[in-house]
Amino acid sequence: MKSNKFKTLFALLACLPVMAFAASNAPLQLSSELGASASKIEPLDHIVAVVNDEVITQHDLDARYQRAVTQLESRKTPLPPRDVLQKQLLERMINDSIQLQLADQTGIKVDASMLDKAIDRIAAQNKMSLEQFRDALAKEGVDFASFREDIRKEIILNRLREREVDNKINVTESEVDAYLDAQAKQGADIEYNTAHILIRIPENATTEQIQAAYAKAQKVLKEIRAGGDFAQISASYSDSPNALEGGAMGWKHGSEIPTLFSQVLVNMKPGETSDILRSNNGFHLIKLIDKRGQAAATIIPQTHARHILIKTNEVVSESDAKNRLLQIRERLENGSVKFEDMARQYSNDGSAAKGGDLGWLSPGETVPEFERAMNALKPGEISQPILTPFGYHLIQVIERRDEDVTKERQRMLARQALRERKIDEAQEDWIRQLRDSAFVEYRDGTQ
Repeated sequence: MKSNKFKTLFALLACLPVMAFAASNAPLQLSSELGASASKIEPLDHIVAVVNDEVITQHDLDARYQRAVTQLESRKTPLPPRDVLQKQLLERMINDSIQLQLADQTGIKVDASMLDKAIDRIAAQNKMSLEQFRDALAKEGVDFASFREDIRKEIILNRLREREVDNKINVTESEVDAYLDAQAKQGADIEYNTAHILIRIPENATTEQIQAAYAKAQKVLKEIRAGGDFAQISASYSDSPNALEGGAMGWKHGSEIPTLFSQVLVNMKPGETSDILRSNNGFHLIKLIDKRGQAAATIIPQTHARHILIKTNEVVSESDAKNRLLQIRERLENGSVKFEDMARQYSNDGSAAKGGDLGWLSPGETVPEFERAMNALKPGEISQPILTPFGYHLIQVIERRDEDVTKERQRMLARQALRERKIDEAQEDWIRQLRDSAFVEYRDGTQ
């Protein structure tokens, strides 16, 4: 969608007088053939929107429409009318174009290697090889080159949003405390499966724009309460990034949901849709799909361990590191030295000053090779030298316990919820500001 599309269009337009001249000087007996072939000529691609110095063409919009239809059909979401869905998609394409232009201006790039790795991960997540994944896309009617380009753009957009918004978000411990206190009164331990529709209002909106947005929200709510399919209506009207996913927000604890929503969800029954809710970003409708009871306590196994690490480098080979640890292990086993003294003397890890003590470790806190070896030990037992990406280790398990980390988990979830809420609000504001400061012109009656 770069400005070189202007060049393509101008080149095609420049050819038209020449073609007309050639046709006018052709022998008369060929006129019927020219007429027949002319009737087969497809209309020239045309511009549907100008975004700053770039364009979106009908071909771009049609391609995006076909991919959206494939996505909606795979989710068994009823399709909105074509003109409604195309309008939704065009708005998304405009917002994406504005952000991609900013990313290009500020030097955010995705090289081929990074893109290949991202696609390999997507294939692996779907439990397929790359070749199987390409075949699966083809069966769904998805062109692999287009898919690859979509992923490239998505990576760029994510990196831009992280830099411009996400990395500037902070959550303090006092905010977590206040959040947990408030959520304790609102059923924070209840989990809700919800869907969401947003009717956005522009930044510094006029009274007329606010009234128009509210009227649109009223129309949407009326359709829902008349029995309309929420997912289809979301795909048709919602300005939320997950509109084409039916507005689905999935299962979340009350503590992970914006207070504006959780306050009304407490009193809703599954299947109900809220009244119109107002925030700084616009008007919202929340549907409660289902809810389930208080979460059980979170009990996890923890291991208190210590270790001695010998790193390998140009001077210390793997063989040297392993042999040194074998000698230390022999001395530990015959009781001539203490583990903590050996750690202080020989370990290359930051824990050396504490005698190699790593404290209480939860699952996933160490690299897999270390965790597997540690889990195989009994309390008091010392491992053989274990190789990890950091070097060779001797590991000793001191003791084990099952720990109730419910409170710690609640604080972690609260921190995540606060961060996600701040990010969502900040991204909405940022996108709205970008859109309001951009030059956008609709063509061909597409607005």
